Amino acid sequence: MLLMVLVESSAEQREFLRAARAGTPLSYWASRRPEATAVVAGAQRRTFAQLDQQADRIARALRARGHRAGDGIAALLANRPDSVAVLAAAQRIGARLTPINWHLNPEEVRYIVADCEARTLVADSRFAPAALLAATVPAVAARLAIGGAIPGFDDLGAAAAAESPDPVDDPRPGTTMLYTSGTTGRPKGVVKPPRHVGPAAMTGDGDWPGAPSPRIVAGRSLSLVTGPLYHAAPLFFSLTHPMTAGAGAVLMERFDAREALRLIDVHRITHSHMVPTMFRRMLTLPPEVRARFDVSSLVHVWHGAAACPVADKQAMIDWWGPVLVEYYSSTEGPATYVGSEEWLRKPGTVGRPVPAELVRILDADGRPVAPGAVGTIWIRTSPDRRFSYYRDPEKTARTYQDDYFTLGDIGRLDDDGYLFLTDRSADLIISGGVNIYPAEVEAVLAAHHAVGDVAVVGVPDAEWGERVLAVVEPVPDVAAGPELAAELIAYCRARIAHFKCPRHVEFADLERTQTGKLPKNAIRERYR
Repeated sequence: MLLMVLVESSAEQREFLRAARAGTPLSYWASRRPEATAVVAGAQRRTFAQLDQQADRIARALRARGHRAGDGIAALLANRPDSVAVLAAAQRIGARLTPINWHLNPEEVRYIVADCEARTLVADSRFAPAALLAATVPAVAARLAIGGAIPGFDDLGAAAAAESPDPVDDPRPGTTMLYTSGTTGRPKGVVKPPRHVGPAAMTGDGDWPGAPSPRIVAGRSLSLVTGPLYHAAPLFFSLTHPMTAGAGAVLMERFDAREALRLIDVHRITHSHMVPTMFRRMLTLPPEVRARFDVSSLVHVWHGAAACPVADKQAMIDWWGPVLVEYYSSTEGPATYVGSEEWLRKPGTVGRPVPAELVRILDADGRPVAPGAVGTIWIRTSPDRRFSYYRDPEKTARTYQDDYFTLGDIGRLDDDGYLFLTDRSADLIISGGVNIYPAEVEAVLAAHHAVGDVAVVGVPDAEWGERVLAVVEPVPDVAAGPELAAELIAYCRARIAHFKCPRHVEFADLERTQTGKLPKNAIRERYR
């Protein structure tokens, strides 16, 4: 991630780098701007000094329970200030931290706790059923609860209060091991080499050379965390990286379009990370509601995780100005980015790889395709940043081809080298032997004024093998029925080839995940 950390002298730069390499950048800002806001959630507020001391207390409590550098911590946590303190504590004692998706069922949570070989489990009391089952993993030796009691767990607040707020001895930088979503098979932990913190953290040169600087001003910038902290994007883009540069964070427990706009207005939010479904929900608010909120404080809003309809992104830039920066990335590694002005010249792109060799498009036989042709996207990683899947060398080997890895996404590079995503290979529809990419059809239907959300899937067809089905959630106050279905099919046929268009439209409420993704497997199964 790219950071522009502003310091006043070379001596301060050296001090910041020492703190960052020790896993204590929070301590650096606590010493420089102790009263600046570090975290806000509702009525709760922590200054940098308060958060830093809380992190030291928690770090000592973890060590008192036998935690050693390199041990795993599984964290089942909601978006609250205490959760941020846990993350900071893990970072300064060399922990291998695994945040866990609390939407998973208890058995799935237990699987991850066991698979990541966690020695310590920290859980929010609101997720007690999953925490209680996960606590039965034999390797878990320490169990800590926040936000309330969980039977058999120590209260983290009481445990931390018994410890000194002084800086911990021998701080060690920790790592974060996130788990893939598990769209095919069981989820796996993604292991990355520890990042060396050097001058790149000061100059903005990092994984993506030349990417737009987030322009963070320590002590004044505030980032809005709109998504759950178990997901890589809000965790890194909205919290840890801005905080490393001295920005505070405003936490949302869960996303609500009107509340997000209110928080941007009230707190004068400067930075955030969002997903396209959040844009859509804000855009569908009545114009008079949107007009109530001042969003002029925004300077940098990352977005990714799912394809963004061109019409929605154009509308957001018209509303917020050229503050959007889109990226194509994953837990495994980054690929491309594109700022608003550049995107306006190439609507629909997710950016141009720099250098060009960072991304290549290959056909089913592993051969490069011509510009404009569709194929599987492969992303290059440097030897010192090569990831692996935890305890799964076979899956790791399958993912790589030389120095390139793939996530199974499909796309194309145009004549100017800009990357356009087409779909995921798992979502491909093959009808009459012809490939149909649902994302293309979804983008067309999403532009219709009556469509609130849409999922396009393939369902069995005796003649064609598969046929295209659109599942549509209408916007509020629009009546679903045969007339709207016919209108949507005609709308689609007027814009793209007829064979790509849905033959049928179903209407349903579409529940996206908090990371903005549609559960395509579940939708396919429902209509098969």
